[in-house]
Amino acid sequence: RMMLLIRRFEEKAGQMYGLQKIGGFCHLYIGQEAVAVGAIATLDLAKDYVVAAYRDHGHALACGMDPRGVMAELFGKATGCSKGKGGSMHMFDAERHFFGGNGIVGGQIPVATGVGLKIRYNREDGVVLCFFGDGAIHQGAFHESMNMARIWNLPVIYICENNQYGMGTDWRRVSAVHDLAKMGAAYDIPGRQVNGMDVLEVYEAVKEVAAAARKEGRPSFLEIRTYRY
Repeated sequence: RMMLLIRRFEEKAGQMYGLQKIGGFCHLYIGQEAVAVGAIATLDLAKDYVVAAYRDHGHALACGMDPRGVMAELFGKATGCSKGKGGSMHMFDAERHFFGGNGIVGGQIPVATGVGLKIRYNREDGVVLCFFGDGAIHQGAFHESMNMARIWNLPVIYICENNQYGMGTDWRRVSAVHDLAKMGAAYDIPGRQVNGMDVLEVYEAVKEVAAAARKEGRPSFLEIRTYRY
């Protein structure tokens, strides 16, 4: 039901963007619904956190945000979840522990790492899901964050949504390593590849690493292969 809600929401958003009812950028999540829904379904958002990139409508809805508030934000209305000042790339809901929606490629990865530090510092039981695309994986912020997360043993699950294209460029043309899951090894962080077109496989994979993060406080890295239509 949630995957269908996201698909219908995005179809309408795309239609309204084409009619110039939505200003700025509008990055749709069509095709990737199983990733956000499967991953976020494992969380208890009273204590866990979600930090996402600019393709964030699906994550916002999966976190339980009101579709009306999300759509109002796209339209720049004061009734939007960021009071109409953020638009497509800056969804936010502190009550539901959804910290965006971030417009800078890879800029959300240090933010999620900081939330993980807050959890560890306060000796809380939560985990952080940090979503980013394959286009962000070569940013320095990704590598710096992974290194710090391992040194400090932070309960952050780094999720690369590999939709196979950075804007219009195939990821294999810009990455020396085609199996992105291997990148966690450089920081002694376990990595694995997951089929992002199967919501149940995503759910089970994230559930497993989230349990390990709560028990051991260690970060993990998932490359979830999906496809953006």
